[in-house]
Amino acid sequence: MKAVLNGTVIAEAPQSDLLKIEGNWYFPPASVNAEFLVKSPTQYTCSWKGECQYFGVKDGETLLQDRAFSYPAPPAASFDRVGQDYSDYVAFWKEIRVTE
Repeated sequence: MKAVLNGTVIAEAPQSDLLKIEGNWYFPPASVNAEFLVKSPTQYTCSWKGECQYFGVKDGETLLQDRAFSYPAPPAASFDRVGQDYSDYVAFWKEIRVTE
């Protein structure tokens, strides 16, 4: 599967390596092209996944704020709900299309 922004592949991995959590596809950290991500100061804490790290996604010179997110240190108890450790997996939002 691929996460694509305006023809640029931001992340790519076999679907079997991704996790689907609450309707979002999460890509393994090694499959994400980090050069397109910029850490965001936006803060959010999920009641069961813990503290979220948001990222802006670069589209050329434009930065699309908070279009990617991950959970760097989710509580171990949440791994049972998801089925595995998903620390640092990255999901995408809005303009970033996730396709097969």
